[in-house]
Amino acid sequence: MKLRKVTAASAAVLALALSATACGGDDKDDSGSGSGGGKIKVGIKYDQPGLGLKEPDGSFSGFDVDVATYVAKELGYKPDQIEFVETKSADRENALARGDVKFIAATYSINDERKQKVDFAGPYLLAHQDLLIKSDSDITKGTDLNGKKLCSVTGSTSAQNVKNTIAPKAQLKQQAGYSECIAGLQSGAVDAVTTDDSILAGFAAQDKYKGQFKLAGLKLSNENYGIGIKKGDAATEKKINAALEKMVSDGAWDKAVKDNFGPAEYKNEPAPKIGVIVK
Repeated sequence: MKLRKVTAASAAVLALALSATACGGDDKDDSGSGSGGGKIKVGIKYDQPGLGLKEPDGSFSGFDVDVATYVAKELGYKPDQIEFVETKSADRENALARGDVKFIAATYSINDERKQKVDFAGPYLLAHQDLLIKSDSDITKGTDLNGKKLCSVTGSTSAQNVKNTIAPKAQLKQQAGYSECIAGLQSGAVDAVTTDDSILAGFAAQDKYKGQFKLAGLKLSNENYGIGIKKGDAATEKKINAALEKMVSDGAWDKAVKDNFGPAEYKNEPAPKIGVIVK
């Protein structure tokens, strides 16, 4: 009988412990649509000034960061409940499919191929392929690049677009990242850097480059930035679209553009209409 009583008491203690553990489960991260004391994981870039940048002190800055923070707020999360996750271009679709992040705001251009794998809210910014050149450069049109040194990242469609259709005699130099291209432009090793104008404006707006560069303003392509969402998550897409519309209507979108791109005198397009893709 004594053994039976001890066993019963032990079982009671174990049951209480399990109950306490279950109650404590609410403290774990929650990437759902409501905060509930949890967190939301959001994919961004870590290395694009003006868009998505991890600062030396561990904080984050940029237009995509501001958009993501605003959207998360509308989904019910405070800034300290947002966990920004580095999401490189090649891994964006996989990150959403695996559930690593709830949504992605990372210069994510909407196109038909990507829409087969993920859904998009937005667009929230219409960017264009452009050139970044020195402030005193005589380059005024794409064909001026013939015979000039053009830099972009390895595998960039922007560089190939210029090389194949605009200036076939341009001397294409490819680097691992845009920072290397910008350094080459500063030193005179290259005459121009090409990618989306928003990315170029972000680099040009940095204090260390202030006044040295300018955008050529050529609009060589249309890039409709959208917020990537896991395929089939219609409820989140609807909520994010509503958040983006509110961000435009209350002036927060214009402020974010000015704060992040203003020093580069970036001539941005007006905020795009939700669901309208400019070809």
